[in-house]
Amino acid sequence: MDGRAGRDGADGDAVDANAAAANAPTENVATPPKCADASASAPPPSRGDGDAAAATAGPMPPSDAKRRSSPARRLLAFALVVGFAAALAALLAYGLANRAAPTGRSGETRVGNPAPPIMLALYDGGFISPREYGGKPLVVNFWASWCGPCRQEAALLERMSREYATRGVVFIGVNIQDEESAARAYLSEFGVTYPNGADVGGATTVDYGVIGIPVTFFVNREGVVERRWVGAAREAQLRQWIDDLAAGTAPAAGEAEAQNPEGYRPLR
Repeated sequence: MDGRAGRDGADGDAVDANAAAANAPTENVATPPKCADASASAPPPSRGDGDAAAATAGPMPPSDAKRRSSPARRLLAFALVVGFAAALAALLAYGLANRAAPTGRSGETRVGNPAPPIMLALYDGGFISPREYGGKPLVVNFWASWCGPCRQEAALLERMSREYATRGVVFIGVNIQDEESAARAYLSEFGVTYPNGADVGGATTVDYGVIGIPVTFFVNREGVVERRWVGAAREAQLRQWIDDLAAGTAPAAGEAEAQNPEGYRPLR
């Protein structure tokens, strides 16, 4: 009895143990880790990796290439090139336009425009202003005693002033950048009798755009500068122009200006 009972007890215990095991919750069983995809887990190359990063990254994705060479960037580069070329062309044109000798530019802005008024204290003690010469043909000559070409034309201008005085033509001499004593000696040397005065301060010189001498302006009765002669005057040309001025004949196209480059001195 005891042996059987012991076997029965043991069998019962085994049954209970099996039942308990069947009803107990199952525990997770560890599984070996899967190998991770090296390309998925590897960090992207940094911008500072240089050529090594470029080599490992392979060809640039189409989207990146398109972004880096976008139409906007190409348009900007083209605009910069065109702008530089235009600026260079403008600079070259300006340089060529200003290659003309200063002789040709002295007083060029006055032709065809009203003559600026001349108001000077004269070396003979008088005073000249538009009240004295207004409404008359006018010849205005800018000069200095140190100017060699001015000396070449001084006697001619004096002779013309006397000759055309009977026809109502007024001559005025404007002395610039000079010493008074030297200017007076000049006038005495050449026997100049028509009105001459010093442009103290240079206002008249600036108004007429004078940058070199001698230069002579021919003003009609309406007060408009019709002609300009730069350099030492030549008698034949001077006589023709004063004849036209006295007669009220306007210059033909292309005949309003002339110059004598050899007989010219820039201002100091």
